[in-house]
Amino acid sequence: MRNAVMHAGYQRAKPFYGWIVVAAAFMVTFIGFGSAYTFSSFVESLQREFGASRGSVSLVFSFAGFLYFGLGIVSGPLADRWGARRLAGVGMALVGLGMVLAGQAQTILQVYAAYSIGIGAGVGCAYVPTLGAVQRWFVKRRGFASGLAVSGIGVGTLVMPPLATWLITSLGWRDAYVVLGVVAVVAGIGASLLIADDPRRYGTGPDGDPLETVSSAPLRQGVSIRGAVRTARFAGLYAACLISAFGVFVPFVHLVPFAVDHQVAPTLAVLLLGMIGVGSTAGRFFLGGIADRVGRDAFLIAMYLGMAVSLAIWAIASSFWSLAVFALLFGVFYGGWVAILPAVVTDHFGGRNVGGIIGILYTSVAFGTLLGPSAAGFAFDISHSYFIPVAISAAANLVAALIAVATMRTASPIASVARP
Repeated sequence: MRNAVMHAGYQRAKPFYGWIVVAAAFMVTFIGFGSAYTFSSFVESLQREFGASRGSVSLVFSFAGFLYFGLGIVSGPLADRWGARRLAGVGMALVGLGMVLAGQAQTILQVYAAYSIGIGAGVGCAYVPTLGAVQRWFVKRRGFASGLAVSGIGVGTLVMPPLATWLITSLGWRDAYVVLGVVAVVAGIGASLLIADDPRRYGTGPDGDPLETVSSAPLRQGVSIRGAVRTARFAGLYAACLISAFGVFVPFVHLVPFAVDHQVAPTLAVLLLGMIGVGSTAGRFFLGGIADRVGRDAFLIAMYLGMAVSLAIWAIASSFWSLAVFALLFGVFYGGWVAILPAVVTDHFGGRNVGGIIGILYTSVAFGTLLGPSAAGFAFDISHSYFIPVAISAAANLVAALIAVATMRTASPIASVARP
């Protein structure tokens, strides 16, 4: 009896493993997206090395973005079946390999193949499965946990581009890619090994509640993938994400070149990308918890409106400080959008097939990422101005907000299950 009591006390004293999963997800998103968003630091070097236009170089990022959001339609269901840990580990290995091979490229087409396919497929394997795993560990604090997990993207955006710029200056762009690739493999795979899908295997329910009190918890309940995509709720979420994504990823490719074109020193220009990271980290870290209290659907609408307003500021900005205001504001709202979207999906469709449903939803973001940054680059090549593509980006997010408002009025398939 005494041993049983001691064992029970030990079990209660054990930390909730869900927070370890959140920390692992943070590191996976830090490495994956931080590596992807170093691209802006390499644009000038790639243009100079291969004599390429800004539009054609922008395609490298657009192809990568298309893959890392689009492949969620495959990696999400695979993770639901095989577990997120395996998919995340493979993804981090591909990210590192892609960067190492990009450093060996002799033509711009080889950069497309190495960076776009390597990093794109790598993040595509890891991102949706990792987010899906986090959702299953939480119900009451799902928005907060999601925000913490994806704040790795914001910190990666803050840390990795300046690190890449320093490495390029110190070692050259080719060796910079190799160093970043090795870091991605070691840190990314190490973090992936800590990911787990099911709290019940660790003796708890979601949120760390005692297992015997959560027998009806929505951990593996929910709508089928086919059932989810046929709902008006999913159609609205998909349309809003698709239209918004046309503009959301334009700054990650073109903000630094835009600033340099407006006589901002390159060392200061790259800091603007870091400021998006600062704002994004704040948005993901702090706003997710607010969304849990005020309502995650209404919060999502506010994020679209915030991105629209901040992009409008960019359209008329011309100095470092006005661009810094844009970068911080945009980062906050972009970070809040990324943080809350998986939680909204789980709220309305449940945890049973959350990886697959998020993966299908993110194909909308994939198409927007493919078209938006590259179209902005080609528009600049023609007009030598970013005003029109940036203004269109702002308008797209305003339209996304209106679609989200209409979507709130449709029926939620399992709202009663996932609401805290």
